[in-house]
Amino acid sequence: MERTLIIAKPDAVQRGLSGEILRRFEQRGLRLIGMKFMQVSRDLAERHYAEHEGKPFYNGLVDYITSGPVVVMAFEGRNAIVAARTTIGATKPHEAAAGTIRGDFGMDIGRNLVHGSDSPGNGEREVSIFFNEDELISWGRDTEKWIFE
Repeated sequence: MERTLIIAKPDAVQRGLSGEILRRFEQRGLRLIGMKFMQVSRDLAERHYAEHEGKPFYNGLVDYITSGPVVVMAFEGRNAIVAARTTIGATKPHEAAAGTIRGDFGMDIGRNLVHGSDSPGNGEREVSIFFNEDELISWGRDTEKWIFE
């Protein structure tokens, strides 16, 4: 069972797409285990994007994620990382397939609507940055037998 962090970024919140983003992950079969509506502090953003520190785009990432409120969600499920990233689409929205979040709603890499963890290790790390363990609820869903063999 993997965990992934999903962030509906400030552009998604401003455009009223938070609910649509949540819906797509739930319909995919991922199980929501935590959610917050929040303003990301600079310190939290720097911890989240620490692996990119020193890269030319780092400051822009931090500035953008702190520029407005976001919806932060933790999901779990089998192969949650691959399932989430496939649902999100390519980083560059103009390269993202139709039917993905970025393919359907994105136009620019700097406003690509959603963040998703890129590996199981990063999923665990990122979820722990935004959520305390007591804020997460792992639960069973009766429909699991209709989603997984």
